[in-house]
Amino acid sequence: MLLIRNAASSDLLRILDIYNQGIEDRIATLETETKDHSFMNAWFEKHQGRFQVLVAEKNGVVVGWASINPYSTRCAYDGVGDLSVYIHRDYRGQGIGGRLLNELEQIGKENKFYKFVLFTFPFNLLGQGLYRKAGYREVGVFQNQGILDGKFIDVMAMEKLL
Repeated sequence: MLLIRNAASSDLLRILDIYNQGIEDRIATLETETKDHSFMNAWFEKHQGRFQVLVAEKNGVVVGWASINPYSTRCAYDGVGDLSVYIHRDYRGQGIGGRLLNELEQIGKENKFYKFVLFTFPFNLLGQGLYRKAGYREVGVFQNQGILDGKFIDVMAMEKLL
């Protein structure tokens, strides 16, 4: 059985492990250096109140997480949240991301978000499938948005009105 719940500080090591997998696998972020516990603690402190973190737990083990992140510090964008969704590599493609997204959208509505945006790699077809199935649409592609392993990488923007 899959349980979706609010993340607790006791989940941070597992969240860190899953995030570092995303960095190592080069499919979800332009980050290149794995993160440590102090980074994750500081990150978690910023994800309280409206900017929540959820975890997906299967048989008592955290197998994925999702968060609402600030999109911009400008007050005009207070209702726009930026999303992150990371699933442990052994559990990808099993519908866990969809469950996390659905719950995150409900929390977003309760916290006066009217829109979620996210950024993904055009070659991350599994991620795009998740987002499209949940009703996100492609806004466009930023060409040469970043550099990963010495190569320019395009980044696709997607959005959903809540």
